[in-house]
Amino acid sequence: MGDRLARQLRFTVELDKLKQVLRRNSLGDGSRRENSAEHSWHLAMMAAILAEHANAAVDIGRVMQMVLVHDVVEIDAGDTFAYDPVGMLDQAERETCAADRLFSLLPPDQTEAVRGLWEEFEARETAEARFAVALDRLQPLLQNFECGGGTWRSHGVTEEMVRARCLPISGGSAALGAYADGLIEEAVARGMIGEGLTAGS
Repeated sequence: MGDRLARQLRFTVELDKLKQVLRRNSLGDGSRRENSAEHSWHLAMMAAILAEHANAAVDIGRVMQMVLVHDVVEIDAGDTFAYDPVGMLDQAERETCAADRLFSLLPPDQTEAVRGLWEEFEARETAEARFAVALDRLQPLLQNFECGGGTWRSHGVTEEMVRARCLPISGGSAALGAYADGLIEEAVARGMIGEGLTAGS
């Protein structure tokens, strides 16, 4: 087996560890926490189904590659909870170190290409990246709503915090942004989220 194939397979085996990284979000039925590999797959499917709602024409294949790659760094860096300001202080540093190690497992040309996808997602400068980020912010909103508040309730997350987290959705899709706004309003009306909630309520 050549060195190129050996490196590609080594990276592929390493990816299995993403299945062990638990996110704070539960599945939509609330039965258990979602892992990061499941999250990435879900985003790829959303990209395939919802591409027509992007603000601009996008290369859907590139969007799908981006969402599949965007959380690979969590193998080393772990999942940083979206509403944890302390964890976010060193998130960029932890994830950059993870990218250095993980993507370097690949052959040099693929290291550059795959890391480029990750960096493009983080920069949010292309239409593809903005749409990918929109999906990444929408998916946990949908899941929290489906399970009656989920991490919003268990971590005392407020409406203001959720709205701030969901702001980038409109940057990738005005239609999905409007849908997210309506969903947040309904969640507040149903008592799933709001200023009155406290951790554990």
